[in-house]
Amino acid sequence: MSTKDQASSQPDVPNPEVLPQAQRRRFTAEYKLRIVEAADRCTEPGQIGALLRQEGLYSSHLSEWRRMRERWQLEALSPKKRGRKPQDRTDAELAKLRRENDRLRAQLEQAEIIIDVQKKLSQLLGLTPPETDESENGSCR
Repeated sequence: MSTKDQASSQPDVPNPEVLPQAQRRRFTAEYKLRIVEAADRCTEPGQIGALLRQEGLYSSHLSEWRRMRERWQLEALSPKKRGRKPQDRTDAELAKLRRENDRLRAQLEQAEIIIDVQKKLSQLLGLTPPETDESENGSCR
């Protein structure tokens, strides 16, 4: 017998080489829904376990998929828009106005300090203008 004849007469032996990286199983939404609905139809004790063994699934898959189905049903009732969620403009505008207000207050404090220093310097140097009644000048504030 030749080596070709021996190879064809032996049953197929699985490759014993281990894959370097295990692949995580991924399930489609349709598959998950089908399994959850099939589990809901089980009425006899042990039927759900048999279904899970047949499909090679864990009970945690089923419980997670049931939670997901409930969320899907709730989300289906309230349609979502794609993209970024619009922010509440009043909050953003209020925050912007508060920052601007803080900046302007700081500028005002700085200006008041500068004016006070100028007044004191002019008094020390004797450059103070004579006191006049504002009503005589006709200026108004």
